Amino acid sequence: MNTQLSVNLNKIALIRNSRDTTIPDVQAAARTCIEYGAQGITVHPRPDQRHIRVSDVLELSQLLKRSYPTVEFNIEGNPFAPENTSGYPGFIALVEETLPQQCTLVPDDPSQLTSDHGWDLTTSSIMLEPIVRKLQSLNIRVSLFMDPIDHQIKAAADLGVERIEFYTGPFADAFGTPEQETVLSNFIQCGNLATTLGLEINAGHDLNLDNLDTFCSSVKNVSEVSIGHALITDALWLGLPETVTRYQQILNTVST
Repeated sequence: MNTQLSVNLNKIALIRNSRDTTIPDVQAAARTCIEYGAQGITVHPRPDQRHIRVSDVLELSQLLKRSYPTVEFNIEGNPFAPENTSGYPGFIALVEETLPQQCTLVPDDPSQLTSDHGWDLTTSSIMLEPIVRKLQSLNIRVSLFMDPIDHQIKAAADLGVERIEFYTGPFADAFGTPEQETVLSNFIQCGNLATTLGLEINAGHDLNLDNLDTFCSSVKNVSEVSIGHALITDALWLGLPETVTRYQQILNTVST
């Protein structure tokens, strides 16, 4: 199985937003990532638009459909985020306007620095079900951001989504420590369960050049990894083309 690389461009936008400028250019970053091997582009537009802006999402959608129709566009976010007065139309409205190939639903709070936990479907399934059905009716693949917990994975399958995305922060935190194998074994077990239930697997959060090989070699059938913070940080030293190439080389190695 060939694991796809989707590059999250949030940090490119965050650097740009630190000044009143268009540099670095988000669309140019997307082009570079694609030209050096990325099969997907991910964005996570938050209501305060502190990094990826609504205009970025619209422009990236147009760019990919026009110039890179085989590249997956993945929009992440909280499906319950409403319209606000700063120009944010609401998460679902933005997804409906841009029609990405994949929509990853994440239970993040507007005040969170970054996503740090998966869905608790024991309380959220009823609210998520009509959203999942709406997105699927638009031919958008739905992925749920999930922790490796057996009953939660079963609930995701019951909800009828196509994929889950494992929140891999705990694995990254444990990597290289005595807890690594214990944490990793949980992801392996839940990954096997997901596959048995017919769910495809994505993974993301703090995966990097050091730990990516271990995760994707151990957790079978990972369809896609979404990597942003580590990849953009590596690019400060290596350059974006070389960085994307190195991540892609790892995935090519573990996928053969």
